[in-house]
Amino acid sequence: MVSTTKRKTSLTLDAEVLDCAKALEINVSAVAEAALKKAVAEARRMQWLTENARAFAAQAAWHERQGHPLADIICAPGGSSWNA
Repeated sequence: MVSTTKRKTSLTLDAEVLDCAKALEINVSAVAEAALKKAVAEARRMQWLTENARAFAAQAAWHERQGHPLADIICAPGGSSWNA
């Protein structure tokens, strides 16, 4: 997510923590933005996993019934290199 437009917002933060951050010259906006980016990425990941859970289950069931299509390669000599 690349964004060049900034928007002002209002946050309610613990006064003592905010005062300490300012005293330590911590850029509160930058820290909040970084934390929000991380939270958004994690929420999107979890949403994607949830939305695709049925497909993952179907694929796992297929592998259980049919075996892995690359099993011969993975189990062949040098197959351990696939785990690297």
